[in-house]
Amino acid sequence: MPDSPAALLPLDRLEPWLAAHIPGFRGPVTAEKTPVGQSNPTFVLTAPSGRYVLRRKPPGQLLKSAHAVDREFRVISALADSEVPVPRALALCEDEGVIGAMFYVMAHVPGRTFLDPRLPGLSPDARAAAYDDMNRCLAALHSVDVARAGLSDFGPPGSYFARQVARWAKQYRASQTEEIPEMDRVIAWLEANLPGDDDETTLVHGDWRIDNLRYAPDAPRVAAVLDWELSTLGHPLADLGYQLMQWRMPPGEPGRGLEGVDRAALGIPSDEAYVEAYARRRGLTELPDMTYCLAFAFFRMAAILQGVKKRALDGNASNPEAGLRLGSFVPEFARRAARVIESA
Repeated sequence: MPDSPAALLPLDRLEPWLAAHIPGFRGPVTAEKTPVGQSNPTFVLTAPSGRYVLRRKPPGQLLKSAHAVDREFRVISALADSEVPVPRALALCEDEGVIGAMFYVMAHVPGRTFLDPRLPGLSPDARAAAYDDMNRCLAALHSVDVARAGLSDFGPPGSYFARQVARWAKQYRASQTEEIPEMDRVIAWLEANLPGDDDETTLVHGDWRIDNLRYAPDAPRVAAVLDWELSTLGHPLADLGYQLMQWRMPPGEPGRGLEGVDRAALGIPSDEAYVEAYARRRGLTELPDMTYCLAFAFFRMAAILQGVKKRALDGNASNPEAGLRLGSFVPEFARRAARVIESA
């Protein structure tokens, strides 16, 4: 099978490359494909010299600029000495002849990944601390001096929402499989109501949510921020809006949200408290209006999931069954984006 773990990661060709490019590496190596990561197949590598993580581009015909593992490698390399915790970048392979696609290898970070934002198993105090550290990391990310980090050319400066709306509308239409009237209305509204401060520019993650964080094994502290595929230079409130969007989804699978949850009882901050803490850390004098950012976040997720669905239908998804399941939620994200706009 073209998307089987063995086909995606031929160890007989990978191991000599690892030995030549990662200092201290000693084989033999084994690999386990992680169950998450619909976009870029991810593997945990185990060898006598330690554990590593490999992320590669998926097989098949890909949309232009998508699955940019080289950008992931560049940004975690640039953030190595910053206040943003990231895994140690080890090596990038741009030669597709090695395993059939571009890939990179980073150090494995021991710890915990929480797929459920309700953080089951933690006390209310630990949940509050975990969310506060997530807030700290987000503010730290948006405070990075991009010039000093060598990322001044990591994306066009300014006009972030204008660029992103155009990009994701184009990618949505390139992978569209059905008519969704709400998506057309949302795209038109986003194009016509761009924020007046659209030129504000920082480094942004692009997929800021709790399951893209690795927490320390024994403390509610972020040990590593993961999955930087969508990172770029952009408007910082896009990341904040994305996180608030995630919280408005239903709890449990597949929404992984906090809709209807008694957040105060669990120790999880309200939207308002989280935005206030972020604004304080960033030194903002006014609390931002999150309407546009929320609508954009729902729209962009709908466009991303439409791409996942199209790859699954074309037989190019990392997990076709999961891809089709995720793709079925495109209309729901479009409806939620429309409701944000209508309730403003």
